[in-house]
Amino acid sequence: MNKDKALEELFLARQPHFADGNDFMAALTKRLDAVEYIKQHQEATIRRYKMAMVAAFLVGIFSGAITMVYVLSMPADVPLFTFRMQAGLFLWLTENSRLIAAMTIALLMSIGLMSIISNVQDIMSMRTGKSLSSRYGIDS
Repeated sequence: MNKDKALEELFLARQPHFADGNDFMAALTKRLDAVEYIKQHQEATIRRYKMAMVAAFLVGIFSGAITMVYVLSMPADVPLFTFRMQAGLFLWLTENSRLIAAMTIALLMSIGLMSIISNVQDIMSMRTGKSLSSRYGIDS
């Protein structure tokens, strides 16, 4: 308790001196410029992320549509891929090639969807500023 009182008296006794000189204004201007630079950089990064997300979405839609058209346009009794050997594993892969292709497409679409959701959440957290301030220790 005595240490707290002594510490409080020390802080109350200290009267900071604020100068209106050019040094203070130069330092303040430099800090404000740094904040403005960070803000512009963050906005540019968010714009790049948005454009990358749109491009990835369009490429995914295009490639998924082409793949689905290819898979669905072939007759059901014709395998998607065949092997020249009639070994057990290769025969099983040939017989189940449609199911394997469908599962692979579904897996890739699920991974892509989770990636898009994760990126959107990162962008939203960057927009609010929580991520940047906590990551770099910037005081608001």
